[in-house]
Amino acid sequence: MALHCQEFGGKNYEASMSHVDKFVKELLSSDAMKEYNRARVYLDENFKSQEHFTALGSFYFLHESLKNIYQFDFKAKKYKKVTGKEIYSDTLESTPMLEKEKFPQDYFPECKWSRKGFVRTRWCVADCAFDLVNIHLFHDASNLVAWETSPSVYSGIRHKALGYVLDRIIDQRFENVSYFVFGDFNFRLDSKSVVETLCTKATMQTVRAADTNEVVKLIFRESDNDRKVMLQLEKKLFDYFNQEVFRDNNGTALLEFDKELSVFKDRLYELDISFPPSYPYSEDSGQGQQYMNTRCPAWCDRVLMSPSARELILKSESEEKVVTYDHIGPNVCMGDHKPVFLAFRIAPGAGKPHAHVHKCCVVQ
Repeated sequence: MALHCQEFGGKNYEASMSHVDKFVKELLSSDAMKEYNRARVYLDENFKSQEHFTALGSFYFLHESLKNIYQFDFKAKKYKKVTGKEIYSDTLESTPMLEKEKFPQDYFPECKWSRKGFVRTRWCVADCAFDLVNIHLFHDASNLVAWETSPSVYSGIRHKALGYVLDRIIDQRFENVSYFVFGDFNFRLDSKSVVETLCTKATMQTVRAADTNEVVKLIFRESDNDRKVMLQLEKKLFDYFNQEVFRDNNGTALLEFDKELSVFKDRLYELDISFPPSYPYSEDSGQGQQYMNTRCPAWCDRVLMSPSARELILKSESEEKVVTYDHIGPNVCMGDHKPVFLAFRIAPGAGKPHAHVHKCCVVQ
């Protein structure tokens, strides 16, 4: 079981990070996890390091039924058998069992101190070797800027960062294996197209700042029906009059505007989405299904995989459905993001065609 967390320690991480270690230790020793007798936890808690801090947390729990699990040492370039439970925190730069990078500041210059980056680990289960990559890509800083072009400038920034990660994990330093990339990609719907569709019969009013003449608000009103306001758009406001459009049939009608992954269609695969947009949910504990009116709801949180990882999963699928791609806590407040998960079985021998490639998976 692999759990990837972003913004570890929460928005107020300087005050909250002190609670993290206690939480992790309680989780590892809980009754719910007693059948997972080995674990590796990697927590980037060193928020004082502006150069390196990503606030990423990666948890890997190994069930007692799995007999031989190996993890790759990127420094020694060999696999090591996983035993016991170990927690690595503070600075992860010196840990040879992972690769971690924070994206360069010039990727997103308007954000003075971004915490975006990725952490990669490599595992070998039976004859299957694969990378698990925890990722956090850049957000939309302004709804108004996102609305200006299609695709948005922010989409271009995410494209650049994700391309960098994919190039990094298949470069020539290490043998290429299947990979799963999952976390908060911050993928957004194509804002201009969505607004045009939601407000087809509306007229737009532009509100400008008195001192700078900068656009600070867009108001879309119905052409008739007493000029009813349909949508108000500001830097951090996306207030649409009918939230049900994002929940009806799990928001399927809006998937056509989810275009950011199409650039990587030959490099990344995703199972069909059958859950509603994962962000931005209300943080009011009594409003588990309600979206906040800060951003247009979108499928930010995803589990993506390489073409060879897809073959590994689908090859193992029988008549019995063994692959599930869904979200967690549809009616419960889980914070502003709903966690998304992919559950699957790998059939014995599914990795056999490549078994000769992974002889390094034996005990060393």
